[in-house]
Amino acid sequence: MLLTKKSSASGHAGREPTAGSPFIHSLRRGLSNALPTMDRRAFLRRSGLGVGVGLAAGQLTLIRRAEAADASRPTAIGKGKIEVKRTICSHCSVGCAADAVVENGVWVRQEPVFDSPINLGAHCAKGAALREHGHGEYRLRYPMKLVNGKYERISWDTALDEITARIKDLRQASGPDSVYWIGSSKHSNEQAYLMRKFVSFFGSNNCDHQARICHSTTVAGVANTWGYGAMTNSYNDMRNSKVALYIGSNAAEAHPVSMLHLLHAKENGCKVIVVDPRFTRTAAKADEYVRIRSGSDIAFLFGVLHHIFKNGWEDKQYINDRVFGMDKVREEVLAKWTPDKVEEACGVKEAQVLKVATWLNENRPGTIVWCMGQTQHTIGNAIVRASCILQLALGNVGKSGGGTNIFRGHDNVQGATDVGPNPDSLPGYYGLVEGSWKHFAKAWGVDFEWIKKQFASPAMMSKPGITLSRWIDGVLEKNELIDQDSNLRGVFYWGHSPNSQTRGLEMKRAMDKLDLLVVVDPYPSATAAMAAMPGRPEDLNPNRAVYLLPACTQFETSGSCTASNRSLQWREKVIEPLWESRSDHMIMQQFADRLGFGKELSKNYKMQKVHGMDEPVPEDILREMNRSVWTIGYTGQSPERLQAHMRNMGAFDVRTLKAKGSVKDKVNGYDLAGDYFGLPWPCWGTPEFKHPGSPNLYDTSKHVMDGGGNFRANFGVERDGQNLLAEDGSHSVGADITTGYPELDHLLLKKLGWWDELSETEKKEADGKNWKTDNSGGMIRIFMKNHGCHPFGNAKARAIVWNFPDPIPQHREPLYGNRPDLMAKYPTHDDKMAFWRLPTLYKTIQQKNIADKVADRFPLVLTSGRLVEYEGGGEETRSNPWLAELQQEMFIEINPKIAAEKGIRNGGRAWVHTPTGAKLNVQALVTERVGPDTVFMPFHFSGHWQGQDMLAHYPAGAHPIVRGEAINTGTTYGYDSVTMMQETKTTICNVEKA
Repeated sequence: MLLTKKSSASGHAGREPTAGSPFIHSLRRGLSNALPTMDRRAFLRRSGLGVGVGLAAGQLTLIRRAEAADASRPTAIGKGKIEVKRTICSHCSVGCAADAVVENGVWVRQEPVFDSPINLGAHCAKGAALREHGHGEYRLRYPMKLVNGKYERISWDTALDEITARIKDLRQASGPDSVYWIGSSKHSNEQAYLMRKFVSFFGSNNCDHQARICHSTTVAGVANTWGYGAMTNSYNDMRNSKVALYIGSNAAEAHPVSMLHLLHAKENGCKVIVVDPRFTRTAAKADEYVRIRSGSDIAFLFGVLHHIFKNGWEDKQYINDRVFGMDKVREEVLAKWTPDKVEEACGVKEAQVLKVATWLNENRPGTIVWCMGQTQHTIGNAIVRASCILQLALGNVGKSGGGTNIFRGHDNVQGATDVGPNPDSLPGYYGLVEGSWKHFAKAWGVDFEWIKKQFASPAMMSKPGITLSRWIDGVLEKNELIDQDSNLRGVFYWGHSPNSQTRGLEMKRAMDKLDLLVVVDPYPSATAAMAAMPGRPEDLNPNRAVYLLPACTQFETSGSCTASNRSLQWREKVIEPLWESRSDHMIMQQFADRLGFGKELSKNYKMQKVHGMDEPVPEDILREMNRSVWTIGYTGQSPERLQAHMRNMGAFDVRTLKAKGSVKDKVNGYDLAGDYFGLPWPCWGTPEFKHPGSPNLYDTSKHVMDGGGNFRANFGVERDGQNLLAEDGSHSVGADITTGYPELDHLLLKKLGWWDELSETEKKEADGKNWKTDNSGGMIRIFMKNHGCHPFGNAKARAIVWNFPDPIPQHREPLYGNRPDLMAKYPTHDDKMAFWRLPTLYKTIQQKNIADKVADRFPLVLTSGRLVEYEGGGEETRSNPWLAELQQEMFIEINPKIAAEKGIRNGGRAWVHTPTGAKLNVQALVTERVGPDTVFMPFHFSGHWQGQDMLAHYPAGAHPIVRGEAINTGTTYGYDSVTMMQETKTTICNVEKA
């Protein structure tokens, strides 16, 4: 449903642009190229806009033909050079493939790939508008510098030299940890990996990316339950589900194409349950919709589990064989989460909770889907684990049609998390311990002692950095309370939107206090406007320098990205870099050269020329990953294998993702037989080992050489006198070891008598090592191929995570809530000191809010989410005319009861006030999608600041077409007790008529 009326040919979004305005010029040009004899309104009617905006957008991109930038080149179809480049949508994590038609170097049209087993020829509105992302008119075209409040064009050499000089000065004066590096989940795997390597060579762990505000609680919660922090199954495998529980996921808008697979499952009888504080488009497809209070997921999930235990519906044999600690969970759930307590905490009556429990029992296998509705809470890690526990109780994990299907937000959040700039790990989740550093020093071909000397001290080398969600406090907090030598003085925003982070008012203050702020992005993002906007005089650092560097889109380079289901796909370069943009890995190399470690950074890579400049070859970066990231199986997906998959998508079965038979790639002769599409990690061993990838994690019904597995032995072999290893018989099909066993190392291989199966060369490499550091891959090969066993062992999943603040998940009310009575019953955590280098407040804030009766002044729960039209912070998609046309206003959904009380009419303006002192001016959508106690706002907007348009503060010509208030200007303080995930889904506000 469109919130605003469609604009006429003379205006849009309530404004009256002139006939020569960029938006009207672009729209008219595009439509005249598409159908010259039709006016715009007739074309949109013909396109079926009233039926489905996705269809209309798809037709626009399929029909429209661009003109070449160079008028001297032939442009008519058939007269010029025409190429088709296969790429992957750069928006959400479904991994939809698109074929880009390129004529004389110009991307003229696109088509969804009908052979893709993931998107099956479908696009959503965002995907259908990809071409505009590459050729967009509102991109940042040149390096720029903020001078007297305005951005001025400068040369690349000037920008690189000045920024490098600033970095060196900061490093000399305050140490390497004074600079903070914000990476991107828009980077390819190769770029994300290279950035972690870059920051390591700079001598810091102060780096992070979008996962910290997206799925860090998922990674921590899921990995600490059964071994790996990722989606266990796949979108495709949901076709095998008998019931699907969506809780905290609005996939119909956030991951639209994923719904293809769910709808196929529904046709086969799959029941769909949607649990959400808001009636979403996904809820409209549900057989049962459950409205809960935001943040009360544990109460609901354990309420369901109460009925499962009470009725004896749990899978007792599965729990006995493969789960540790479920008996303690059972005791607590039966005693604590009785139906009356569940209804009090989450607002759902017993009958509906029982109905959900009954459906889950009667329809197995069943899957659970969640997104940021679960993760973005102070108890996000506990909510995630409650979902895992429910699936373990039902015996649904490691089963086709079961598992936990965790949909990632950006196209490469999964890959960037796996191998990218995490502050607490090296690529592949190798911890920051000496052994891990030595492993990568060897893989990188540099001396460990040289890396060590780059850091401020050996202690800082092993200390997790500040998280992205808290960089603000790295600037603003008192120095004596920060667990590093200096406050943050320089920040790189490398492909990240600031409006996706909470506490916008304080972020503006932090930006003003910096000595250096650098934005590297195809679009300047809200960071540029926030940095240029006048702030409080007492905050402004007079010596601050702000630079904007134009990065390429992923369509102007090549590389791999990892979809939510862990499948890797290779993007071909569609077009050459436009204007003066440069690829992210080229920019990293150019900074590294100036900082003195360029040769070390690219020691293992060939260079290729792009516009006459050296750029590391992406394939070589991936090959280095293949030689080092053993932990999660990023070793088997060679560029050649991935590229063969991309050229032969039709060879894979839609339901299983497995190649249908022997199919040899015509380019490199690779035979796809046995492979699963995209070689979903873990894809074990070397590429020559030809492991097929793992479609469903922990699946004991398949041989390990066919993607089978079991739970990971990552937590020891015994706890409190109880066995942590799997019981006898709980092994993957064909395994020579039929009992539980620990993870593989050289000692275990020798004790088993299998050591001599290694070659002499492999023995030299493997001796004294474990499977994660044996760079020969020999131990993995022997253990898996010869004996059918998993290198990470065979253990029980943990229903109790003893190293977390709440070993059994506990419901705790948010720091800012509208129910002080429940805040007293379910209080938050105690304050923490030196947590991710910073003090973090919990109880202090919550108790003060209760004492100050903040809920009386801010009685409405404020939650946020995604729209089908926009992605992430929205700067890219709101700069796209085709998408900007579809949703032209930032808005707030208000229940009719509250709207009537406030005198707010549908389509009218409203002020939203939050406890931070922020006030946001937005359009009102009066709807029963939200209950009387809740309001909803999308988080894709920026460009307005407390009622003021920030247009004048963007670089000229590089601004989003649609601008609006950012909800996170007003969101409050609050962070997960394990990962520092920000709390955005449950805060409070008040609304009044504007």
